[in-house]
Amino acid sequence: MLKKLLMIVLVVFFAMPGRAELKVDIVARGANPISIAVQKFEVLGDVRSKDAAMIREVVETDLKRTGLFRIVSHDALPEYVKMHEMPNFNLWAAIKTQVLVQSRLSAESDGRYKLEFFVWDVNGREQIEAQSLVASRRSARRLAHIMADAIYERLTGEIGYFDTQIVFIAETGPVHNRTKRMAIMDQDGYGMRYLSDADSFVMSPHFSPNMQSIVFLSYYNDDPMVWSLDLDTGEQRRLGQFGGMNFAPRFSPDGTRVAISLVKNGITHIYEYNIETKELRQLTFGNSINTSPSYSPDGKKMAFNSDRTGRQQIHVLDLETGAVERITYGAGRYATPAWSPDGQFIAFTKIADDTFYVGIMDPHGRNEKILAGGWFMEAPSWAPGSRRIVYYETEKAIDGVERISHIRSVDITGQNLYGIELPDGVNGLEPTWSPRLP
Repeated sequence: MLKKLLMIVLVVFFAMPGRAELKVDIVARGANPISIAVQKFEVLGDVRSKDAAMIREVVETDLKRTGLFRIVSHDALPEYVKMHEMPNFNLWAAIKTQVLVQSRLSAESDGRYKLEFFVWDVNGREQIEAQSLVASRRSARRLAHIMADAIYERLTGEIGYFDTQIVFIAETGPVHNRTKRMAIMDQDGYGMRYLSDADSFVMSPHFSPNMQSIVFLSYYNDDPMVWSLDLDTGEQRRLGQFGGMNFAPRFSPDGTRVAISLVKNGITHIYEYNIETKELRQLTFGNSINTSPSYSPDGKKMAFNSDRTGRQQIHVLDLETGAVERITYGAGRYATPAWSPDGQFIAFTKIADDTFYVGIMDPHGRNEKILAGGWFMEAPSWAPGSRRIVYYETEKAIDGVERISHIRSVDITGQNLYGIELPDGVNGLEPTWSPRLP
């Protein structure tokens, strides 16, 4: 049974003396990162020093991996500023620090941790953010991600994505006898755990908007069927009795519907299953293969790939009128569209000249931008805020047999590409980024 992480968060905003002009340019390619110093935490009461050090490290790592921030070396910090004391801005400016973060970790009477932090604009000589967070000790790492989100949001104006998770297919075992299990981890790869056993073959996991469940494909009696997993109770239940092969499930933005691909009479079409009414509605028609549905954030449209024009391309369906528009016309075959949470982009994969690519474009297929390329890439998924994409890449087998798959993340500029480290012997496939945790 899966137990969801329980956490109590209290956020208190302090009065700010003004509004700073300091902002990170998140669009400019190769922009100079903001120089940020995170002080050693003050520790009060029954606090494990390793927890304070861990929170500091996680905050710094979260910010650094964005490529938008440069972490000032601990050895270069010119002074130690106690909470509720003013920094000597001249000292910090002398080492070209633009942002200073002060923090305190204390123990509450009930054993919980209280994390307080102040954020200072050094050049503007003012405090620009102050928060207080309270959580159980076992949630200390989440405190770090929430703190990093607050700093990121204050300095970029964008939604943070550090307090999130990724669900994926964990592949283990010898190449000719691989086991595929559904697994979940924090967005930085920490705390991976399995959500399904080794006896079931699972694919295509996807979070519900409220983070209460995951829909996925599982083979039962050799038939692929769509199931849902309750993240609080661990209970699994089959969604509907659709008949035929069904796959590629995706929640609607309001969580009331699930789009699926069904194979009937040898033809693959996209259907929509209403969770409340149990009704199944066919959305695509004809003799072509239609799959990989992805809802627009407002739930009014759906991107999908189809070979109805002879070559696999991405189309957009208007769910109110039924009208279908083809949006890709470039060289190669396009697949696996994923609509960004802000509605401005559609991520995709394509294959051209024997190379796989991950890219983005606007919802009309214009302004295509390739972010990464390799031997095999699939399944792009968006972080909250629409700043980053996660996908998986499979390396070309050196010995002709063994292949290794990695989960990668890249931002929309094509910069700051990194791999998410998994336990030894685990291949990562089909990652899906969660919304912000409740």
